[in-house]
Amino acid sequence: MKMTKKAITLGLGLVVMGSASFAQSLNDAKKAIDAEQYQKATTMLKALVKSQASKGENYFNLGDVYLRMDYVDSARAVFTQGVTADPKNSLNYIGLGEADLFSNNPTSASTNFAKAVEVSSKKDYIPQLYIGKAYIATDKPDFTAALPYLQKADELDKDDKDAEVFVALGDYYALQKKNSDALVNYMRALSMNTNLLRAKVQIGRMYTESRAFPEAEDQLKEVITADANYGPAYREIAELYMQWANQVAAEQATKSALALTNYKKYLDLTDLSYESKLRYAMFLFYAKDFQTLEQVTSELATMNPNDSKNLVVSRLRGYSAYENKNYPKSLEYMNDFFAKVKDTARIIGSDYLYLGKAQLQSGNDSLAVINITKAVEKDSTNVDALAEVAKSYFDAKKYAKAAATYAKVIKAGPNAKGVLYSYYYNAVANYFDYAIANGSKLNPSKEILKNADASIAKVIELAPETTEAYLYRSRINKLLDDENNPKGLMVPHYELFIKKVTVDKPELATANAKKLAEAYDELGSFYALTDKAKALDYLNKSIAANPAGTFAPAKIKELTAPAVKTPVKKK
Repeated sequence: MKMTKKAITLGLGLVVMGSASFAQSLNDAKKAIDAEQYQKATTMLKALVKSQASKGENYFNLGDVYLRMDYVDSARAVFTQGVTADPKNSLNYIGLGEADLFSNNPTSASTNFAKAVEVSSKKDYIPQLYIGKAYIATDKPDFTAALPYLQKADELDKDDKDAEVFVALGDYYALQKKNSDALVNYMRALSMNTNLLRAKVQIGRMYTESRAFPEAEDQLKEVITADANYGPAYREIAELYMQWANQVAAEQATKSALALTNYKKYLDLTDLSYESKLRYAMFLFYAKDFQTLEQVTSELATMNPNDSKNLVVSRLRGYSAYENKNYPKSLEYMNDFFAKVKDTARIIGSDYLYLGKAQLQSGNDSLAVINITKAVEKDSTNVDALAEVAKSYFDAKKYAKAAATYAKVIKAGPNAKGVLYSYYYNAVANYFDYAIANGSKLNPSKEILKNADASIAKVIELAPETTEAYLYRSRINKLLDDENNPKGLMVPHYELFIKKVTVDKPELATANAKKLAEAYDELGSFYALTDKAKALDYLNKSIAANPAGTFAPAKIKELTAPAVKTPVKKK
C-alpha cells in the first residue's frame, strides 16, 4: 500500500505561465496542489477549465491532481480534452504519457512524450523537465528513461532560472537512495528560491530514511517555523515520529503519540476530503492504532460508497477488525474485498494474510493455509504467519498437517530468521506422524521418516549445539532401520548425543539423565545381539544416569542369567 502518490515526487505543474491575472489564479491552484489540498485545487482548476477553456495548462494541472489521487481514467480524459483545446501545448501530451505509465503502458507513453517534444520549441526545457518527472512519478520509476530528459532540461535552462529543475534532479537521486547527490541538487534549488518548502521537507525525509531522527526533526521543525500552515511538513514529521517509535523502544510511547498528533494536524491543514481521510487511515494502520482505524474506515465506507478506492477501505476494515479481535467482521470485510477486486494485480500479500488468519479463527483451517501460503508467495515476510499455523497444528497433535505446513514454511523462507525452528518441528511432526500410524498398524510410508531425517539433519547443520536434534535423529533412524534385521542406523546418532551431553558439555548430563538412559538402553539393546560386553557397559551406564529406570536392570538380568541347559535324552 502507498500512503500518498509518491510523496517524494514534487508537483509537475509548478511553473507560472501566461498573463499576470491568469498566472495568479493558476498559481493559487498550484499552491493548493503543493500543500496537498487536492479537493481545493480540483475545484479551482475546474473553474479555470470552464472560464479559460483554451488554456492547456489548466487541463494539465487538473489532470495532474487526478493522477495524484489515483484517478487515472479521469486524468486521461482531462488530458485528452486539453490536447483538443490546445493542441500545440506539450503539457497534456506529457500528461497522457504519464497516465500511460500509471497503466503500465510504456510504449504508448513514449509515443505521447515524443509528440510533446515535437509540438514544442527545441529550446524549451519544460517538456524535457516534465517528461523526466513523469518517468519517476509512478510506483515503478524508470530511472534510465528519466535521466536524459532531466539532464536535457538542465542543459536548456542555461541561466539556471528555474529551481524546479534541480528539485526534479534531487527527486531522481533521492528515490534511488543516493542522498548525497540528492542533497546537492536540493541545496542548489534552495539557493535559487528559499521558499521551496517541499525541497526542505524532502531533505528532512532523507534524514529520516538514514535514521538520523534528531536531524530530521530539526529540519522539519524549521519548515513548520517558516510556514505553520504547510501541511506536508506535518505529514512528514508524523511519519518520522512513527519510524522513530518503531526503531527506538524507549521512545515508542512518546513518539507514537507525537506521530498521531502531527498527522491530525496535517489533516486539518488539508481539505478533510475522502482522499485525505483515506491517507490518514493508511497511516493509522502503519501506526497500529487499530481502534481508531476501525472507526475511520467505517466513516469512509459511507462517505463515498461508489468511489473506486473503497476497495482499499474494505481492505483496511478487514485488517482493523482482525486486529481488534472482531474475527467474524474481519472475514466479512475481507471476503467483500476479494469479491470486489477486478484487477488481481492490486491484491497484496497482506490481503491473503488477513483473509487466511480470519478463516483460521473461523475454524476453516484448510482455506486458511491456502491463503496464508499465497500471502507468503506474494511477500516472504509473511512466512512467520504460516509458521504460526503450522505450530497450531503441531500443538493440536495434527502432525501430518503440521509437517506439510512446515514444509511450505521452509520452501517459502529457506533463509528466514526462524527457519531453524521450522526444520525442527517439521522433523518432529513427521516422526510423530509416522510413529503413531506405525503403532496403529497403518503401514505408513518410510518417506515420512526420510523427510524427518532430512529436516533434523538440517537442524544439526545449522545449530550443532542443539542436543535434542541428535536424540530425535536417533529415534527417526531407529524407525528407518529394518525391524527384522537392524543395521544399527541409530547407533552413530545416539553416540553423538551421548558425546554432546557428557564430553562436550558435561554440565548438561544431569538435566538430560533420562534421555541419556534412553540412549544407553537403545545401544545396550542393539549390542546385546552381537557384543554382550559392550551391551552390559551401556546398560550399566544407563543405571548410573537414571537409577530409577527399569529397562537396563531387566536387560542386564536377562543377559547375565545362566544358560538353561537342554536335558539330554536317554537312549
